[in-house]
Amino acid sequence: MKNRNQPNNPQPFQPVGPYLLPCPPEPPSDYLEHWIPLTSLERMAETYYDVIIVGSGAGGGAVLWRLCERWRKNGERVALLEAGDLLLQTHAYNLPTFDSARLTKFLANPKIGRPIGAEWPDYPGATEFLALGGKTLHWGAVSPRFHPEDFKYWPIQYKELVPYYLIAERVMNINQGFTAGSSLQEILLDRLRFAGYYDATDFPIAVDREVTKYGEIHSNAFFSSIIFLAYALNLGSFDLAVKARVIQVLVESGKAVGVKVVTPDKKSCFIKGKTVVLSASTFENPRILLNSGIRGEATGRYLINHSFTVTLATASRKQFPEVLGNTGILIPRSEDRSYQLQIAGTDPYKYYWYHYKERPLQEELRFSVLGFGKVEPRVENRVTLDPARRDEYGMPKLNVHFSYSEQDQAIIGQLASSSTYAVSSMGMSIEKIPCLMPPGLDYHEAGTCRMGDDPCTSTTNRFGQVHGLSNLFAADNSVLPFIGAANPTLTTIALAIRTADYIIHRLK
Repeated sequence: MKNRNQPNNPQPFQPVGPYLLPCPPEPPSDYLEHWIPLTSLERMAETYYDVIIVGSGAGGGAVLWRLCERWRKNGERVALLEAGDLLLQTHAYNLPTFDSARLTKFLANPKIGRPIGAEWPDYPGATEFLALGGKTLHWGAVSPRFHPEDFKYWPIQYKELVPYYLIAERVMNINQGFTAGSSLQEILLDRLRFAGYYDATDFPIAVDREVTKYGEIHSNAFFSSIIFLAYALNLGSFDLAVKARVIQVLVESGKAVGVKVVTPDKKSCFIKGKTVVLSASTFENPRILLNSGIRGEATGRYLINHSFTVTLATASRKQFPEVLGNTGILIPRSEDRSYQLQIAGTDPYKYYWYHYKERPLQEELRFSVLGFGKVEPRVENRVTLDPARRDEYGMPKLNVHFSYSEQDQAIIGQLASSSTYAVSSMGMSIEKIPCLMPPGLDYHEAGTCRMGDDPCTSTTNRFGQVHGLSNLFAADNSVLPFIGAANPTLTTIALAIRTADYIIHRLK
């Protein structure tokens, strides 16, 4: 009787000698030279693009992701031009070979983090960080929304940005789970709330801690713009060039028609397209616009940042139970509070790498209290071109004019006293009294291409479109007209997604 499990025409196994049948792998038809596909500038110069994006940090990455997410692979052409080179494939916190000391030394390398503030007496803490992914490769990832009160300086209301906040928070995996289960966090929060900081809360932080219901383990826990590039690669298509320094926007008949790019060997080429988006940074966007002869009354003006204080504190280990956990506390800006405090520990910023080390037993716990104060947008705080000084690409260098107003100074005083009070409220001792960091070390500069309805006091309109040029946009910190006291990256990304949607609508 025939066995039902047998095939109708069974084929006997035919080994070759003592081995199985040979089955060589299919040779790849192509190969990658780098961990992300690159396109030569020569080839890009032969292509006409729907959108050209200058800069790959938070703003440029968000615009790229949204365009590819909405367009998919429908034939639209997108170019991404990055002045820096390939550096890290992920956020530095995701790399086990770093620790806080090694990362600090890595970022201090002048080939990576160029101390441009050395040329600016008014803004000595500024650093230029040129790399694919920009400063998102090492940002702190704390991601609060701006307070609704901050939008009184904006051309749009808070509620208009809420849908884009929700999109950004989803794609960045922002959550408050980083300190979940930490007894140290719970004790310190209770102490702060009892002392009057009723709104003290867990860090909202862009770190993906979860395993999906399908068991997937994500390779990039801390968010960077590299994740935007990964989504864009798999959802749509784009051409990417690195070491591509954009020095001018080309304008013909009242429209942007492309950009002029200079290579490291000082060759010039022109990339043409329907729409140009500048996401090169708060300093580089106005520099490119001014060097292109696009000179709005507000371009380069209204430079803002955060006044930035650092306080170091210690606490006795005996105060807390045996199992500690980590601390990430946000005391947010409020209607009555013109500043924000971030409290981190133990051993601030070393916690990320503890699982690769043998953690020492500690008698004393160390914490940092970072304070960020509101700074007024003032027309006299600005960047200007210096035709007498040029860089290696022939572009005029920048001068920076910046100072804190009396109101800013008063908030700095509040920061210092509040930081000290928060330390004592948590049962800690001051190790280093509040110290005001030089302007630029907060990395939160903004405002030099600010949004607004009046071209006399703003560079771009409410969608990031440069006044007078319907197809030229800015999408990074430079468009933020006011940043209150919150870290700006989440809001910059939300706004960049909104700008991308507007560009898609226009190109239809």
